[in-house]
Amino acid sequence: MSSGQVPPTQTDQLMDRLSEGARARGDRPRSNPEIEDEGPIAEATILAIDDNPTNLKVVFEFLRDRGFKVLIASSGESGIERAQKARPDLILLDVMMPGIDGFTTCARLKADPLTQDIPIIFMTALADVDSRVRGLTVGGVDYITKPVERDDALARINIHLQLRQEMKARMAAQAALTELAAGLEEQVQERTRALSESLAQLQQAQVQLIHAEKMSSLGQLVAGVAHEINNPVNFIHGNLTIAQEYVEGLMELVDLAMGGAIATDIEKVATELDFEFVREDLAKILRSMETGTQRIRDIVLSLRNFSRLDESHLKAVDLHEGLDSTLTILNARLKGRGNRLAIEVVRRYGELPPVECYAGPLNQVFMNLLANAIDALDEGPPPSWTGPELDWQPRIEVRTEALAGDRVRVSVTDNGAGIAPEQQSKIFEAFFTTKEIGKGTGLGLSISWDIVVHRHGGQMHCRSELGQGTTFMIDLPVRQGTAS
Repeated sequence: MSSGQVPPTQTDQLMDRLSEGARARGDRPRSNPEIEDEGPIAEATILAIDDNPTNLKVVFEFLRDRGFKVLIASSGESGIERAQKARPDLILLDVMMPGIDGFTTCARLKADPLTQDIPIIFMTALADVDSRVRGLTVGGVDYITKPVERDDALARINIHLQLRQEMKARMAAQAALTELAAGLEEQVQERTRALSESLAQLQQAQVQLIHAEKMSSLGQLVAGVAHEINNPVNFIHGNLTIAQEYVEGLMELVDLAMGGAIATDIEKVATELDFEFVREDLAKILRSMETGTQRIRDIVLSLRNFSRLDESHLKAVDLHEGLDSTLTILNARLKGRGNRLAIEVVRRYGELPPVECYAGPLNQVFMNLLANAIDALDEGPPPSWTGPELDWQPRIEVRTEALAGDRVRVSVTDNGAGIAPEQQSKIFEAFFTTKEIGKGTGLGLSISWDIVVHRHGGQMHCRSELGQGTTFMIDLPVRQGTAS
C-alpha cells in the first residue's frame, strides 16, 4: 500500500487509460469515471477511494467486469465530494491515505445526511483488532483485506448491496404505508365523528323524552320502534368489529415498517391481510355504516315528531291522528309472535271536535295504554279460554265518543286476563306494577294519570274483570277553559 500522495495528473492519466481500455474491449461507452455522476444510475454504483493508482486500477477492472458502475477517487477529500454528488450505492474505502485517512473520511461521510446511509467497506492490510474495531465504530459495515481476494470481496459487496436495496424498499414501503394509514385513519375519524354526532343526537332525543315523561314513557316508545332501530344498530355494530380488525391489520403493517422489518416480512403480512381487498372493503364498510346512522337519525326524527317535544303550548288537535300515529309506532308489537296470533285492532271512532290539549304528553298517554294492552295480550289467553292457544284471537278495541258538557272519551279495551280487584285500587300509584321484575317501571299509568288529570283537567278510569279483559277510559274537556 502506498503512503505517498499521487499527483493529480498521474491519476487522471490512469483514468483515461482505464476508459480507453474499456472502449477497446467493446464495453459500454463511458465518460471519465472520475466525473461520471450525472443521470440516473441503472445498475449498482460503487465508489472506490484509494491513493494508490495500481489498487484503483485493479478494483476498477474487477468491479467493472462484474457489471458494476465504478467511480474512483484518489483521496479522502475528493472521495467525500464524489459521494455527495453521485450518491453511490456502496463505498470501498482505503484506510491508510495521506491528508485525511479512511477513518476520518468515513466519520465525515456518516455525519453528512446526504451520505450517511451509504454502506462503507474498508480496504486495508491492517490486521490488528483495534483498527477493525475503530473502523466499525466510525460507521463502517465490513472489511476487505489486502491483497483483495476477489470471491470474498464480491460476496461481501453483494451482501451489503442487497441489504441496502432491502433498506430502500423497506423505507419506500414504510412511507407508502404511513401515507395510506394516515388516509385511512382520517376516513375512520371522519366516520367516527359522524357516528358520534348521530349518537349524540339520539342521546339528546332520549334525554328530552325522559324529561318530558318523567323517566317513564321512554321505555314504551323504544319498545314500539325497537325493531326499526335494531337492524341499523346491529349492522353498524357488526361492521365496527370488521373495521377494527382491518385497522389492526394495517397498524401491524405500519409497526413492521416502523420497526425496521425486512421487505419480505412486510410483504408476507400484507399478503395474509389481503391488503388490496382490505383497502377497498374498509371504504365500503364506512359508507354502509354512514347509511345506517342516517337511518337511525330518521327514526329519531319520527320519534320527535310523534312526541311533539317542541309543542309545549295548548293546541286544538285531532285525537284520532295521535291514536293512529301511536298504533303505527307499535305496529311491530302487534304482529304475531310465539304462540300468539297477530293482535286485531278495532277502531271505533266517533265524531269528535278538535280537542285543546298538550299534544305530545297526550300521545304519550295513548302509548302507555296501548303498550299495556299489548303486554297483557302477550301473556296469552285468559284462564276462561278452553280452546287451543293458537285459536285464541287477541284483540284491542280503541273507541272514541263525544260526551255531554263539551267532553270527549277515549277508551282502550283488551280481551286479556284482566286485573284482580285488589290491584285495581293501586293501578295509578307510582311504582306499582303487575308485570314481572324488569318488564315495567310502575310509572307509566301514574304519569299518564298526572297528564290527564293535572295538566288537562280530565279524568282517568280503569274497569277490569278477571277473565274478561280490561278497559282504560280517558275523559277530556274539549276546551281547557271548561275543565273542572
